[in-house]
Amino acid sequence: MDEVIAAVTAAMKELGDGVAHNEPRRRAFVPGGLLNVMFASYPGGRCTGLKAYSVADGRARFLVVLFALDGSLDALIEADFMGAYRTGAATAVAARALARTGPATVALVGTGWQAGTQALALSRVLEIRELRVFSRDVDRRSQFAREQADQLGVPTVAAASAELAVRGADVVVTMTTSAKPVIEADWVEPHALVVGAGSNYHNKAEIPADLVEKAQTVVVDQLGAAQLESGDLISAHEAGKFDWSRAVELAAVVAGKWQHPPDRGITLFESHGLALWDLAAGSLIVNAARAKGFGEEVQLL
Repeated sequence: MDEVIAAVTAAMKELGDGVAHNEPRRRAFVPGGLLNVMFASYPGGRCTGLKAYSVADGRARFLVVLFALDGSLDALIEADFMGAYRTGAATAVAARALARTGPATVALVGTGWQAGTQALALSRVLEIRELRVFSRDVDRRSQFAREQADQLGVPTVAAASAELAVRGADVVVTMTTSAKPVIEADWVEPHALVVGAGSNYHNKAEIPADLVEKAQTVVVDQLGAAQLESGDLISAHEAGKFDWSRAVELAAVVAGKWQHPPDRGITLFESHGLALWDLAAGSLIVNAARAKGFGEEVQLL
């Protein structure tokens, strides 16, 4: 995870400096499913490429395609697990840049496939005083709390409600598939960093419009992508509680082109996923696979 965090950080700095390039996700809807395609260029990783994934019958299938800078096809990567890592890494990049320094209480709402890498990544950049986890399934949240305590070595609590998890937390992460808000603005501490990472659909909102309005700073992974698929911000904008001119891009933060105001207030980071993160993780993984003799070399062209 440390290496993926470093790779995503480097890629976002390149994006902020105008060296890397990222295009928002595009979707084609078909009966019973859809196809998603997103693409980018990452000179620092010596690659360009795309991620394509299909969704059908409740299952997603991910493929990252990497091209070398000379245009030759370099690698095909099955990218479900890698996607969870790069999403967690992006949250860590944001937390390192945006959260208050010092020991932190972290609340994680959602205990699904991507939640574990969120907790892992945050443990690499924060001194976690306590990790609180919540999901509606009592057995699942208890099991998840035990797993995180064992794997991360940090005090972990299975909270009885989302409110109990969020109140008093310094960092709050929502990683759910909910179409409706899973937390309330009044629960959030006035200094907290809130990361909305579970949805990238324009008609789903994990974060209430009141919290978007209350946030002093709103950071997005990329403005063009957020305007297409950040249901949290789209719904707040439609309610008259958010103006897109307030949004700060994470790449500008990482590149040192934006600084937190002295009185931080609540900071909201909207994470919906960039192809650039897939290229950053993919270029790292391909090099490691070649060095260790993993994968299969094939001649296509």
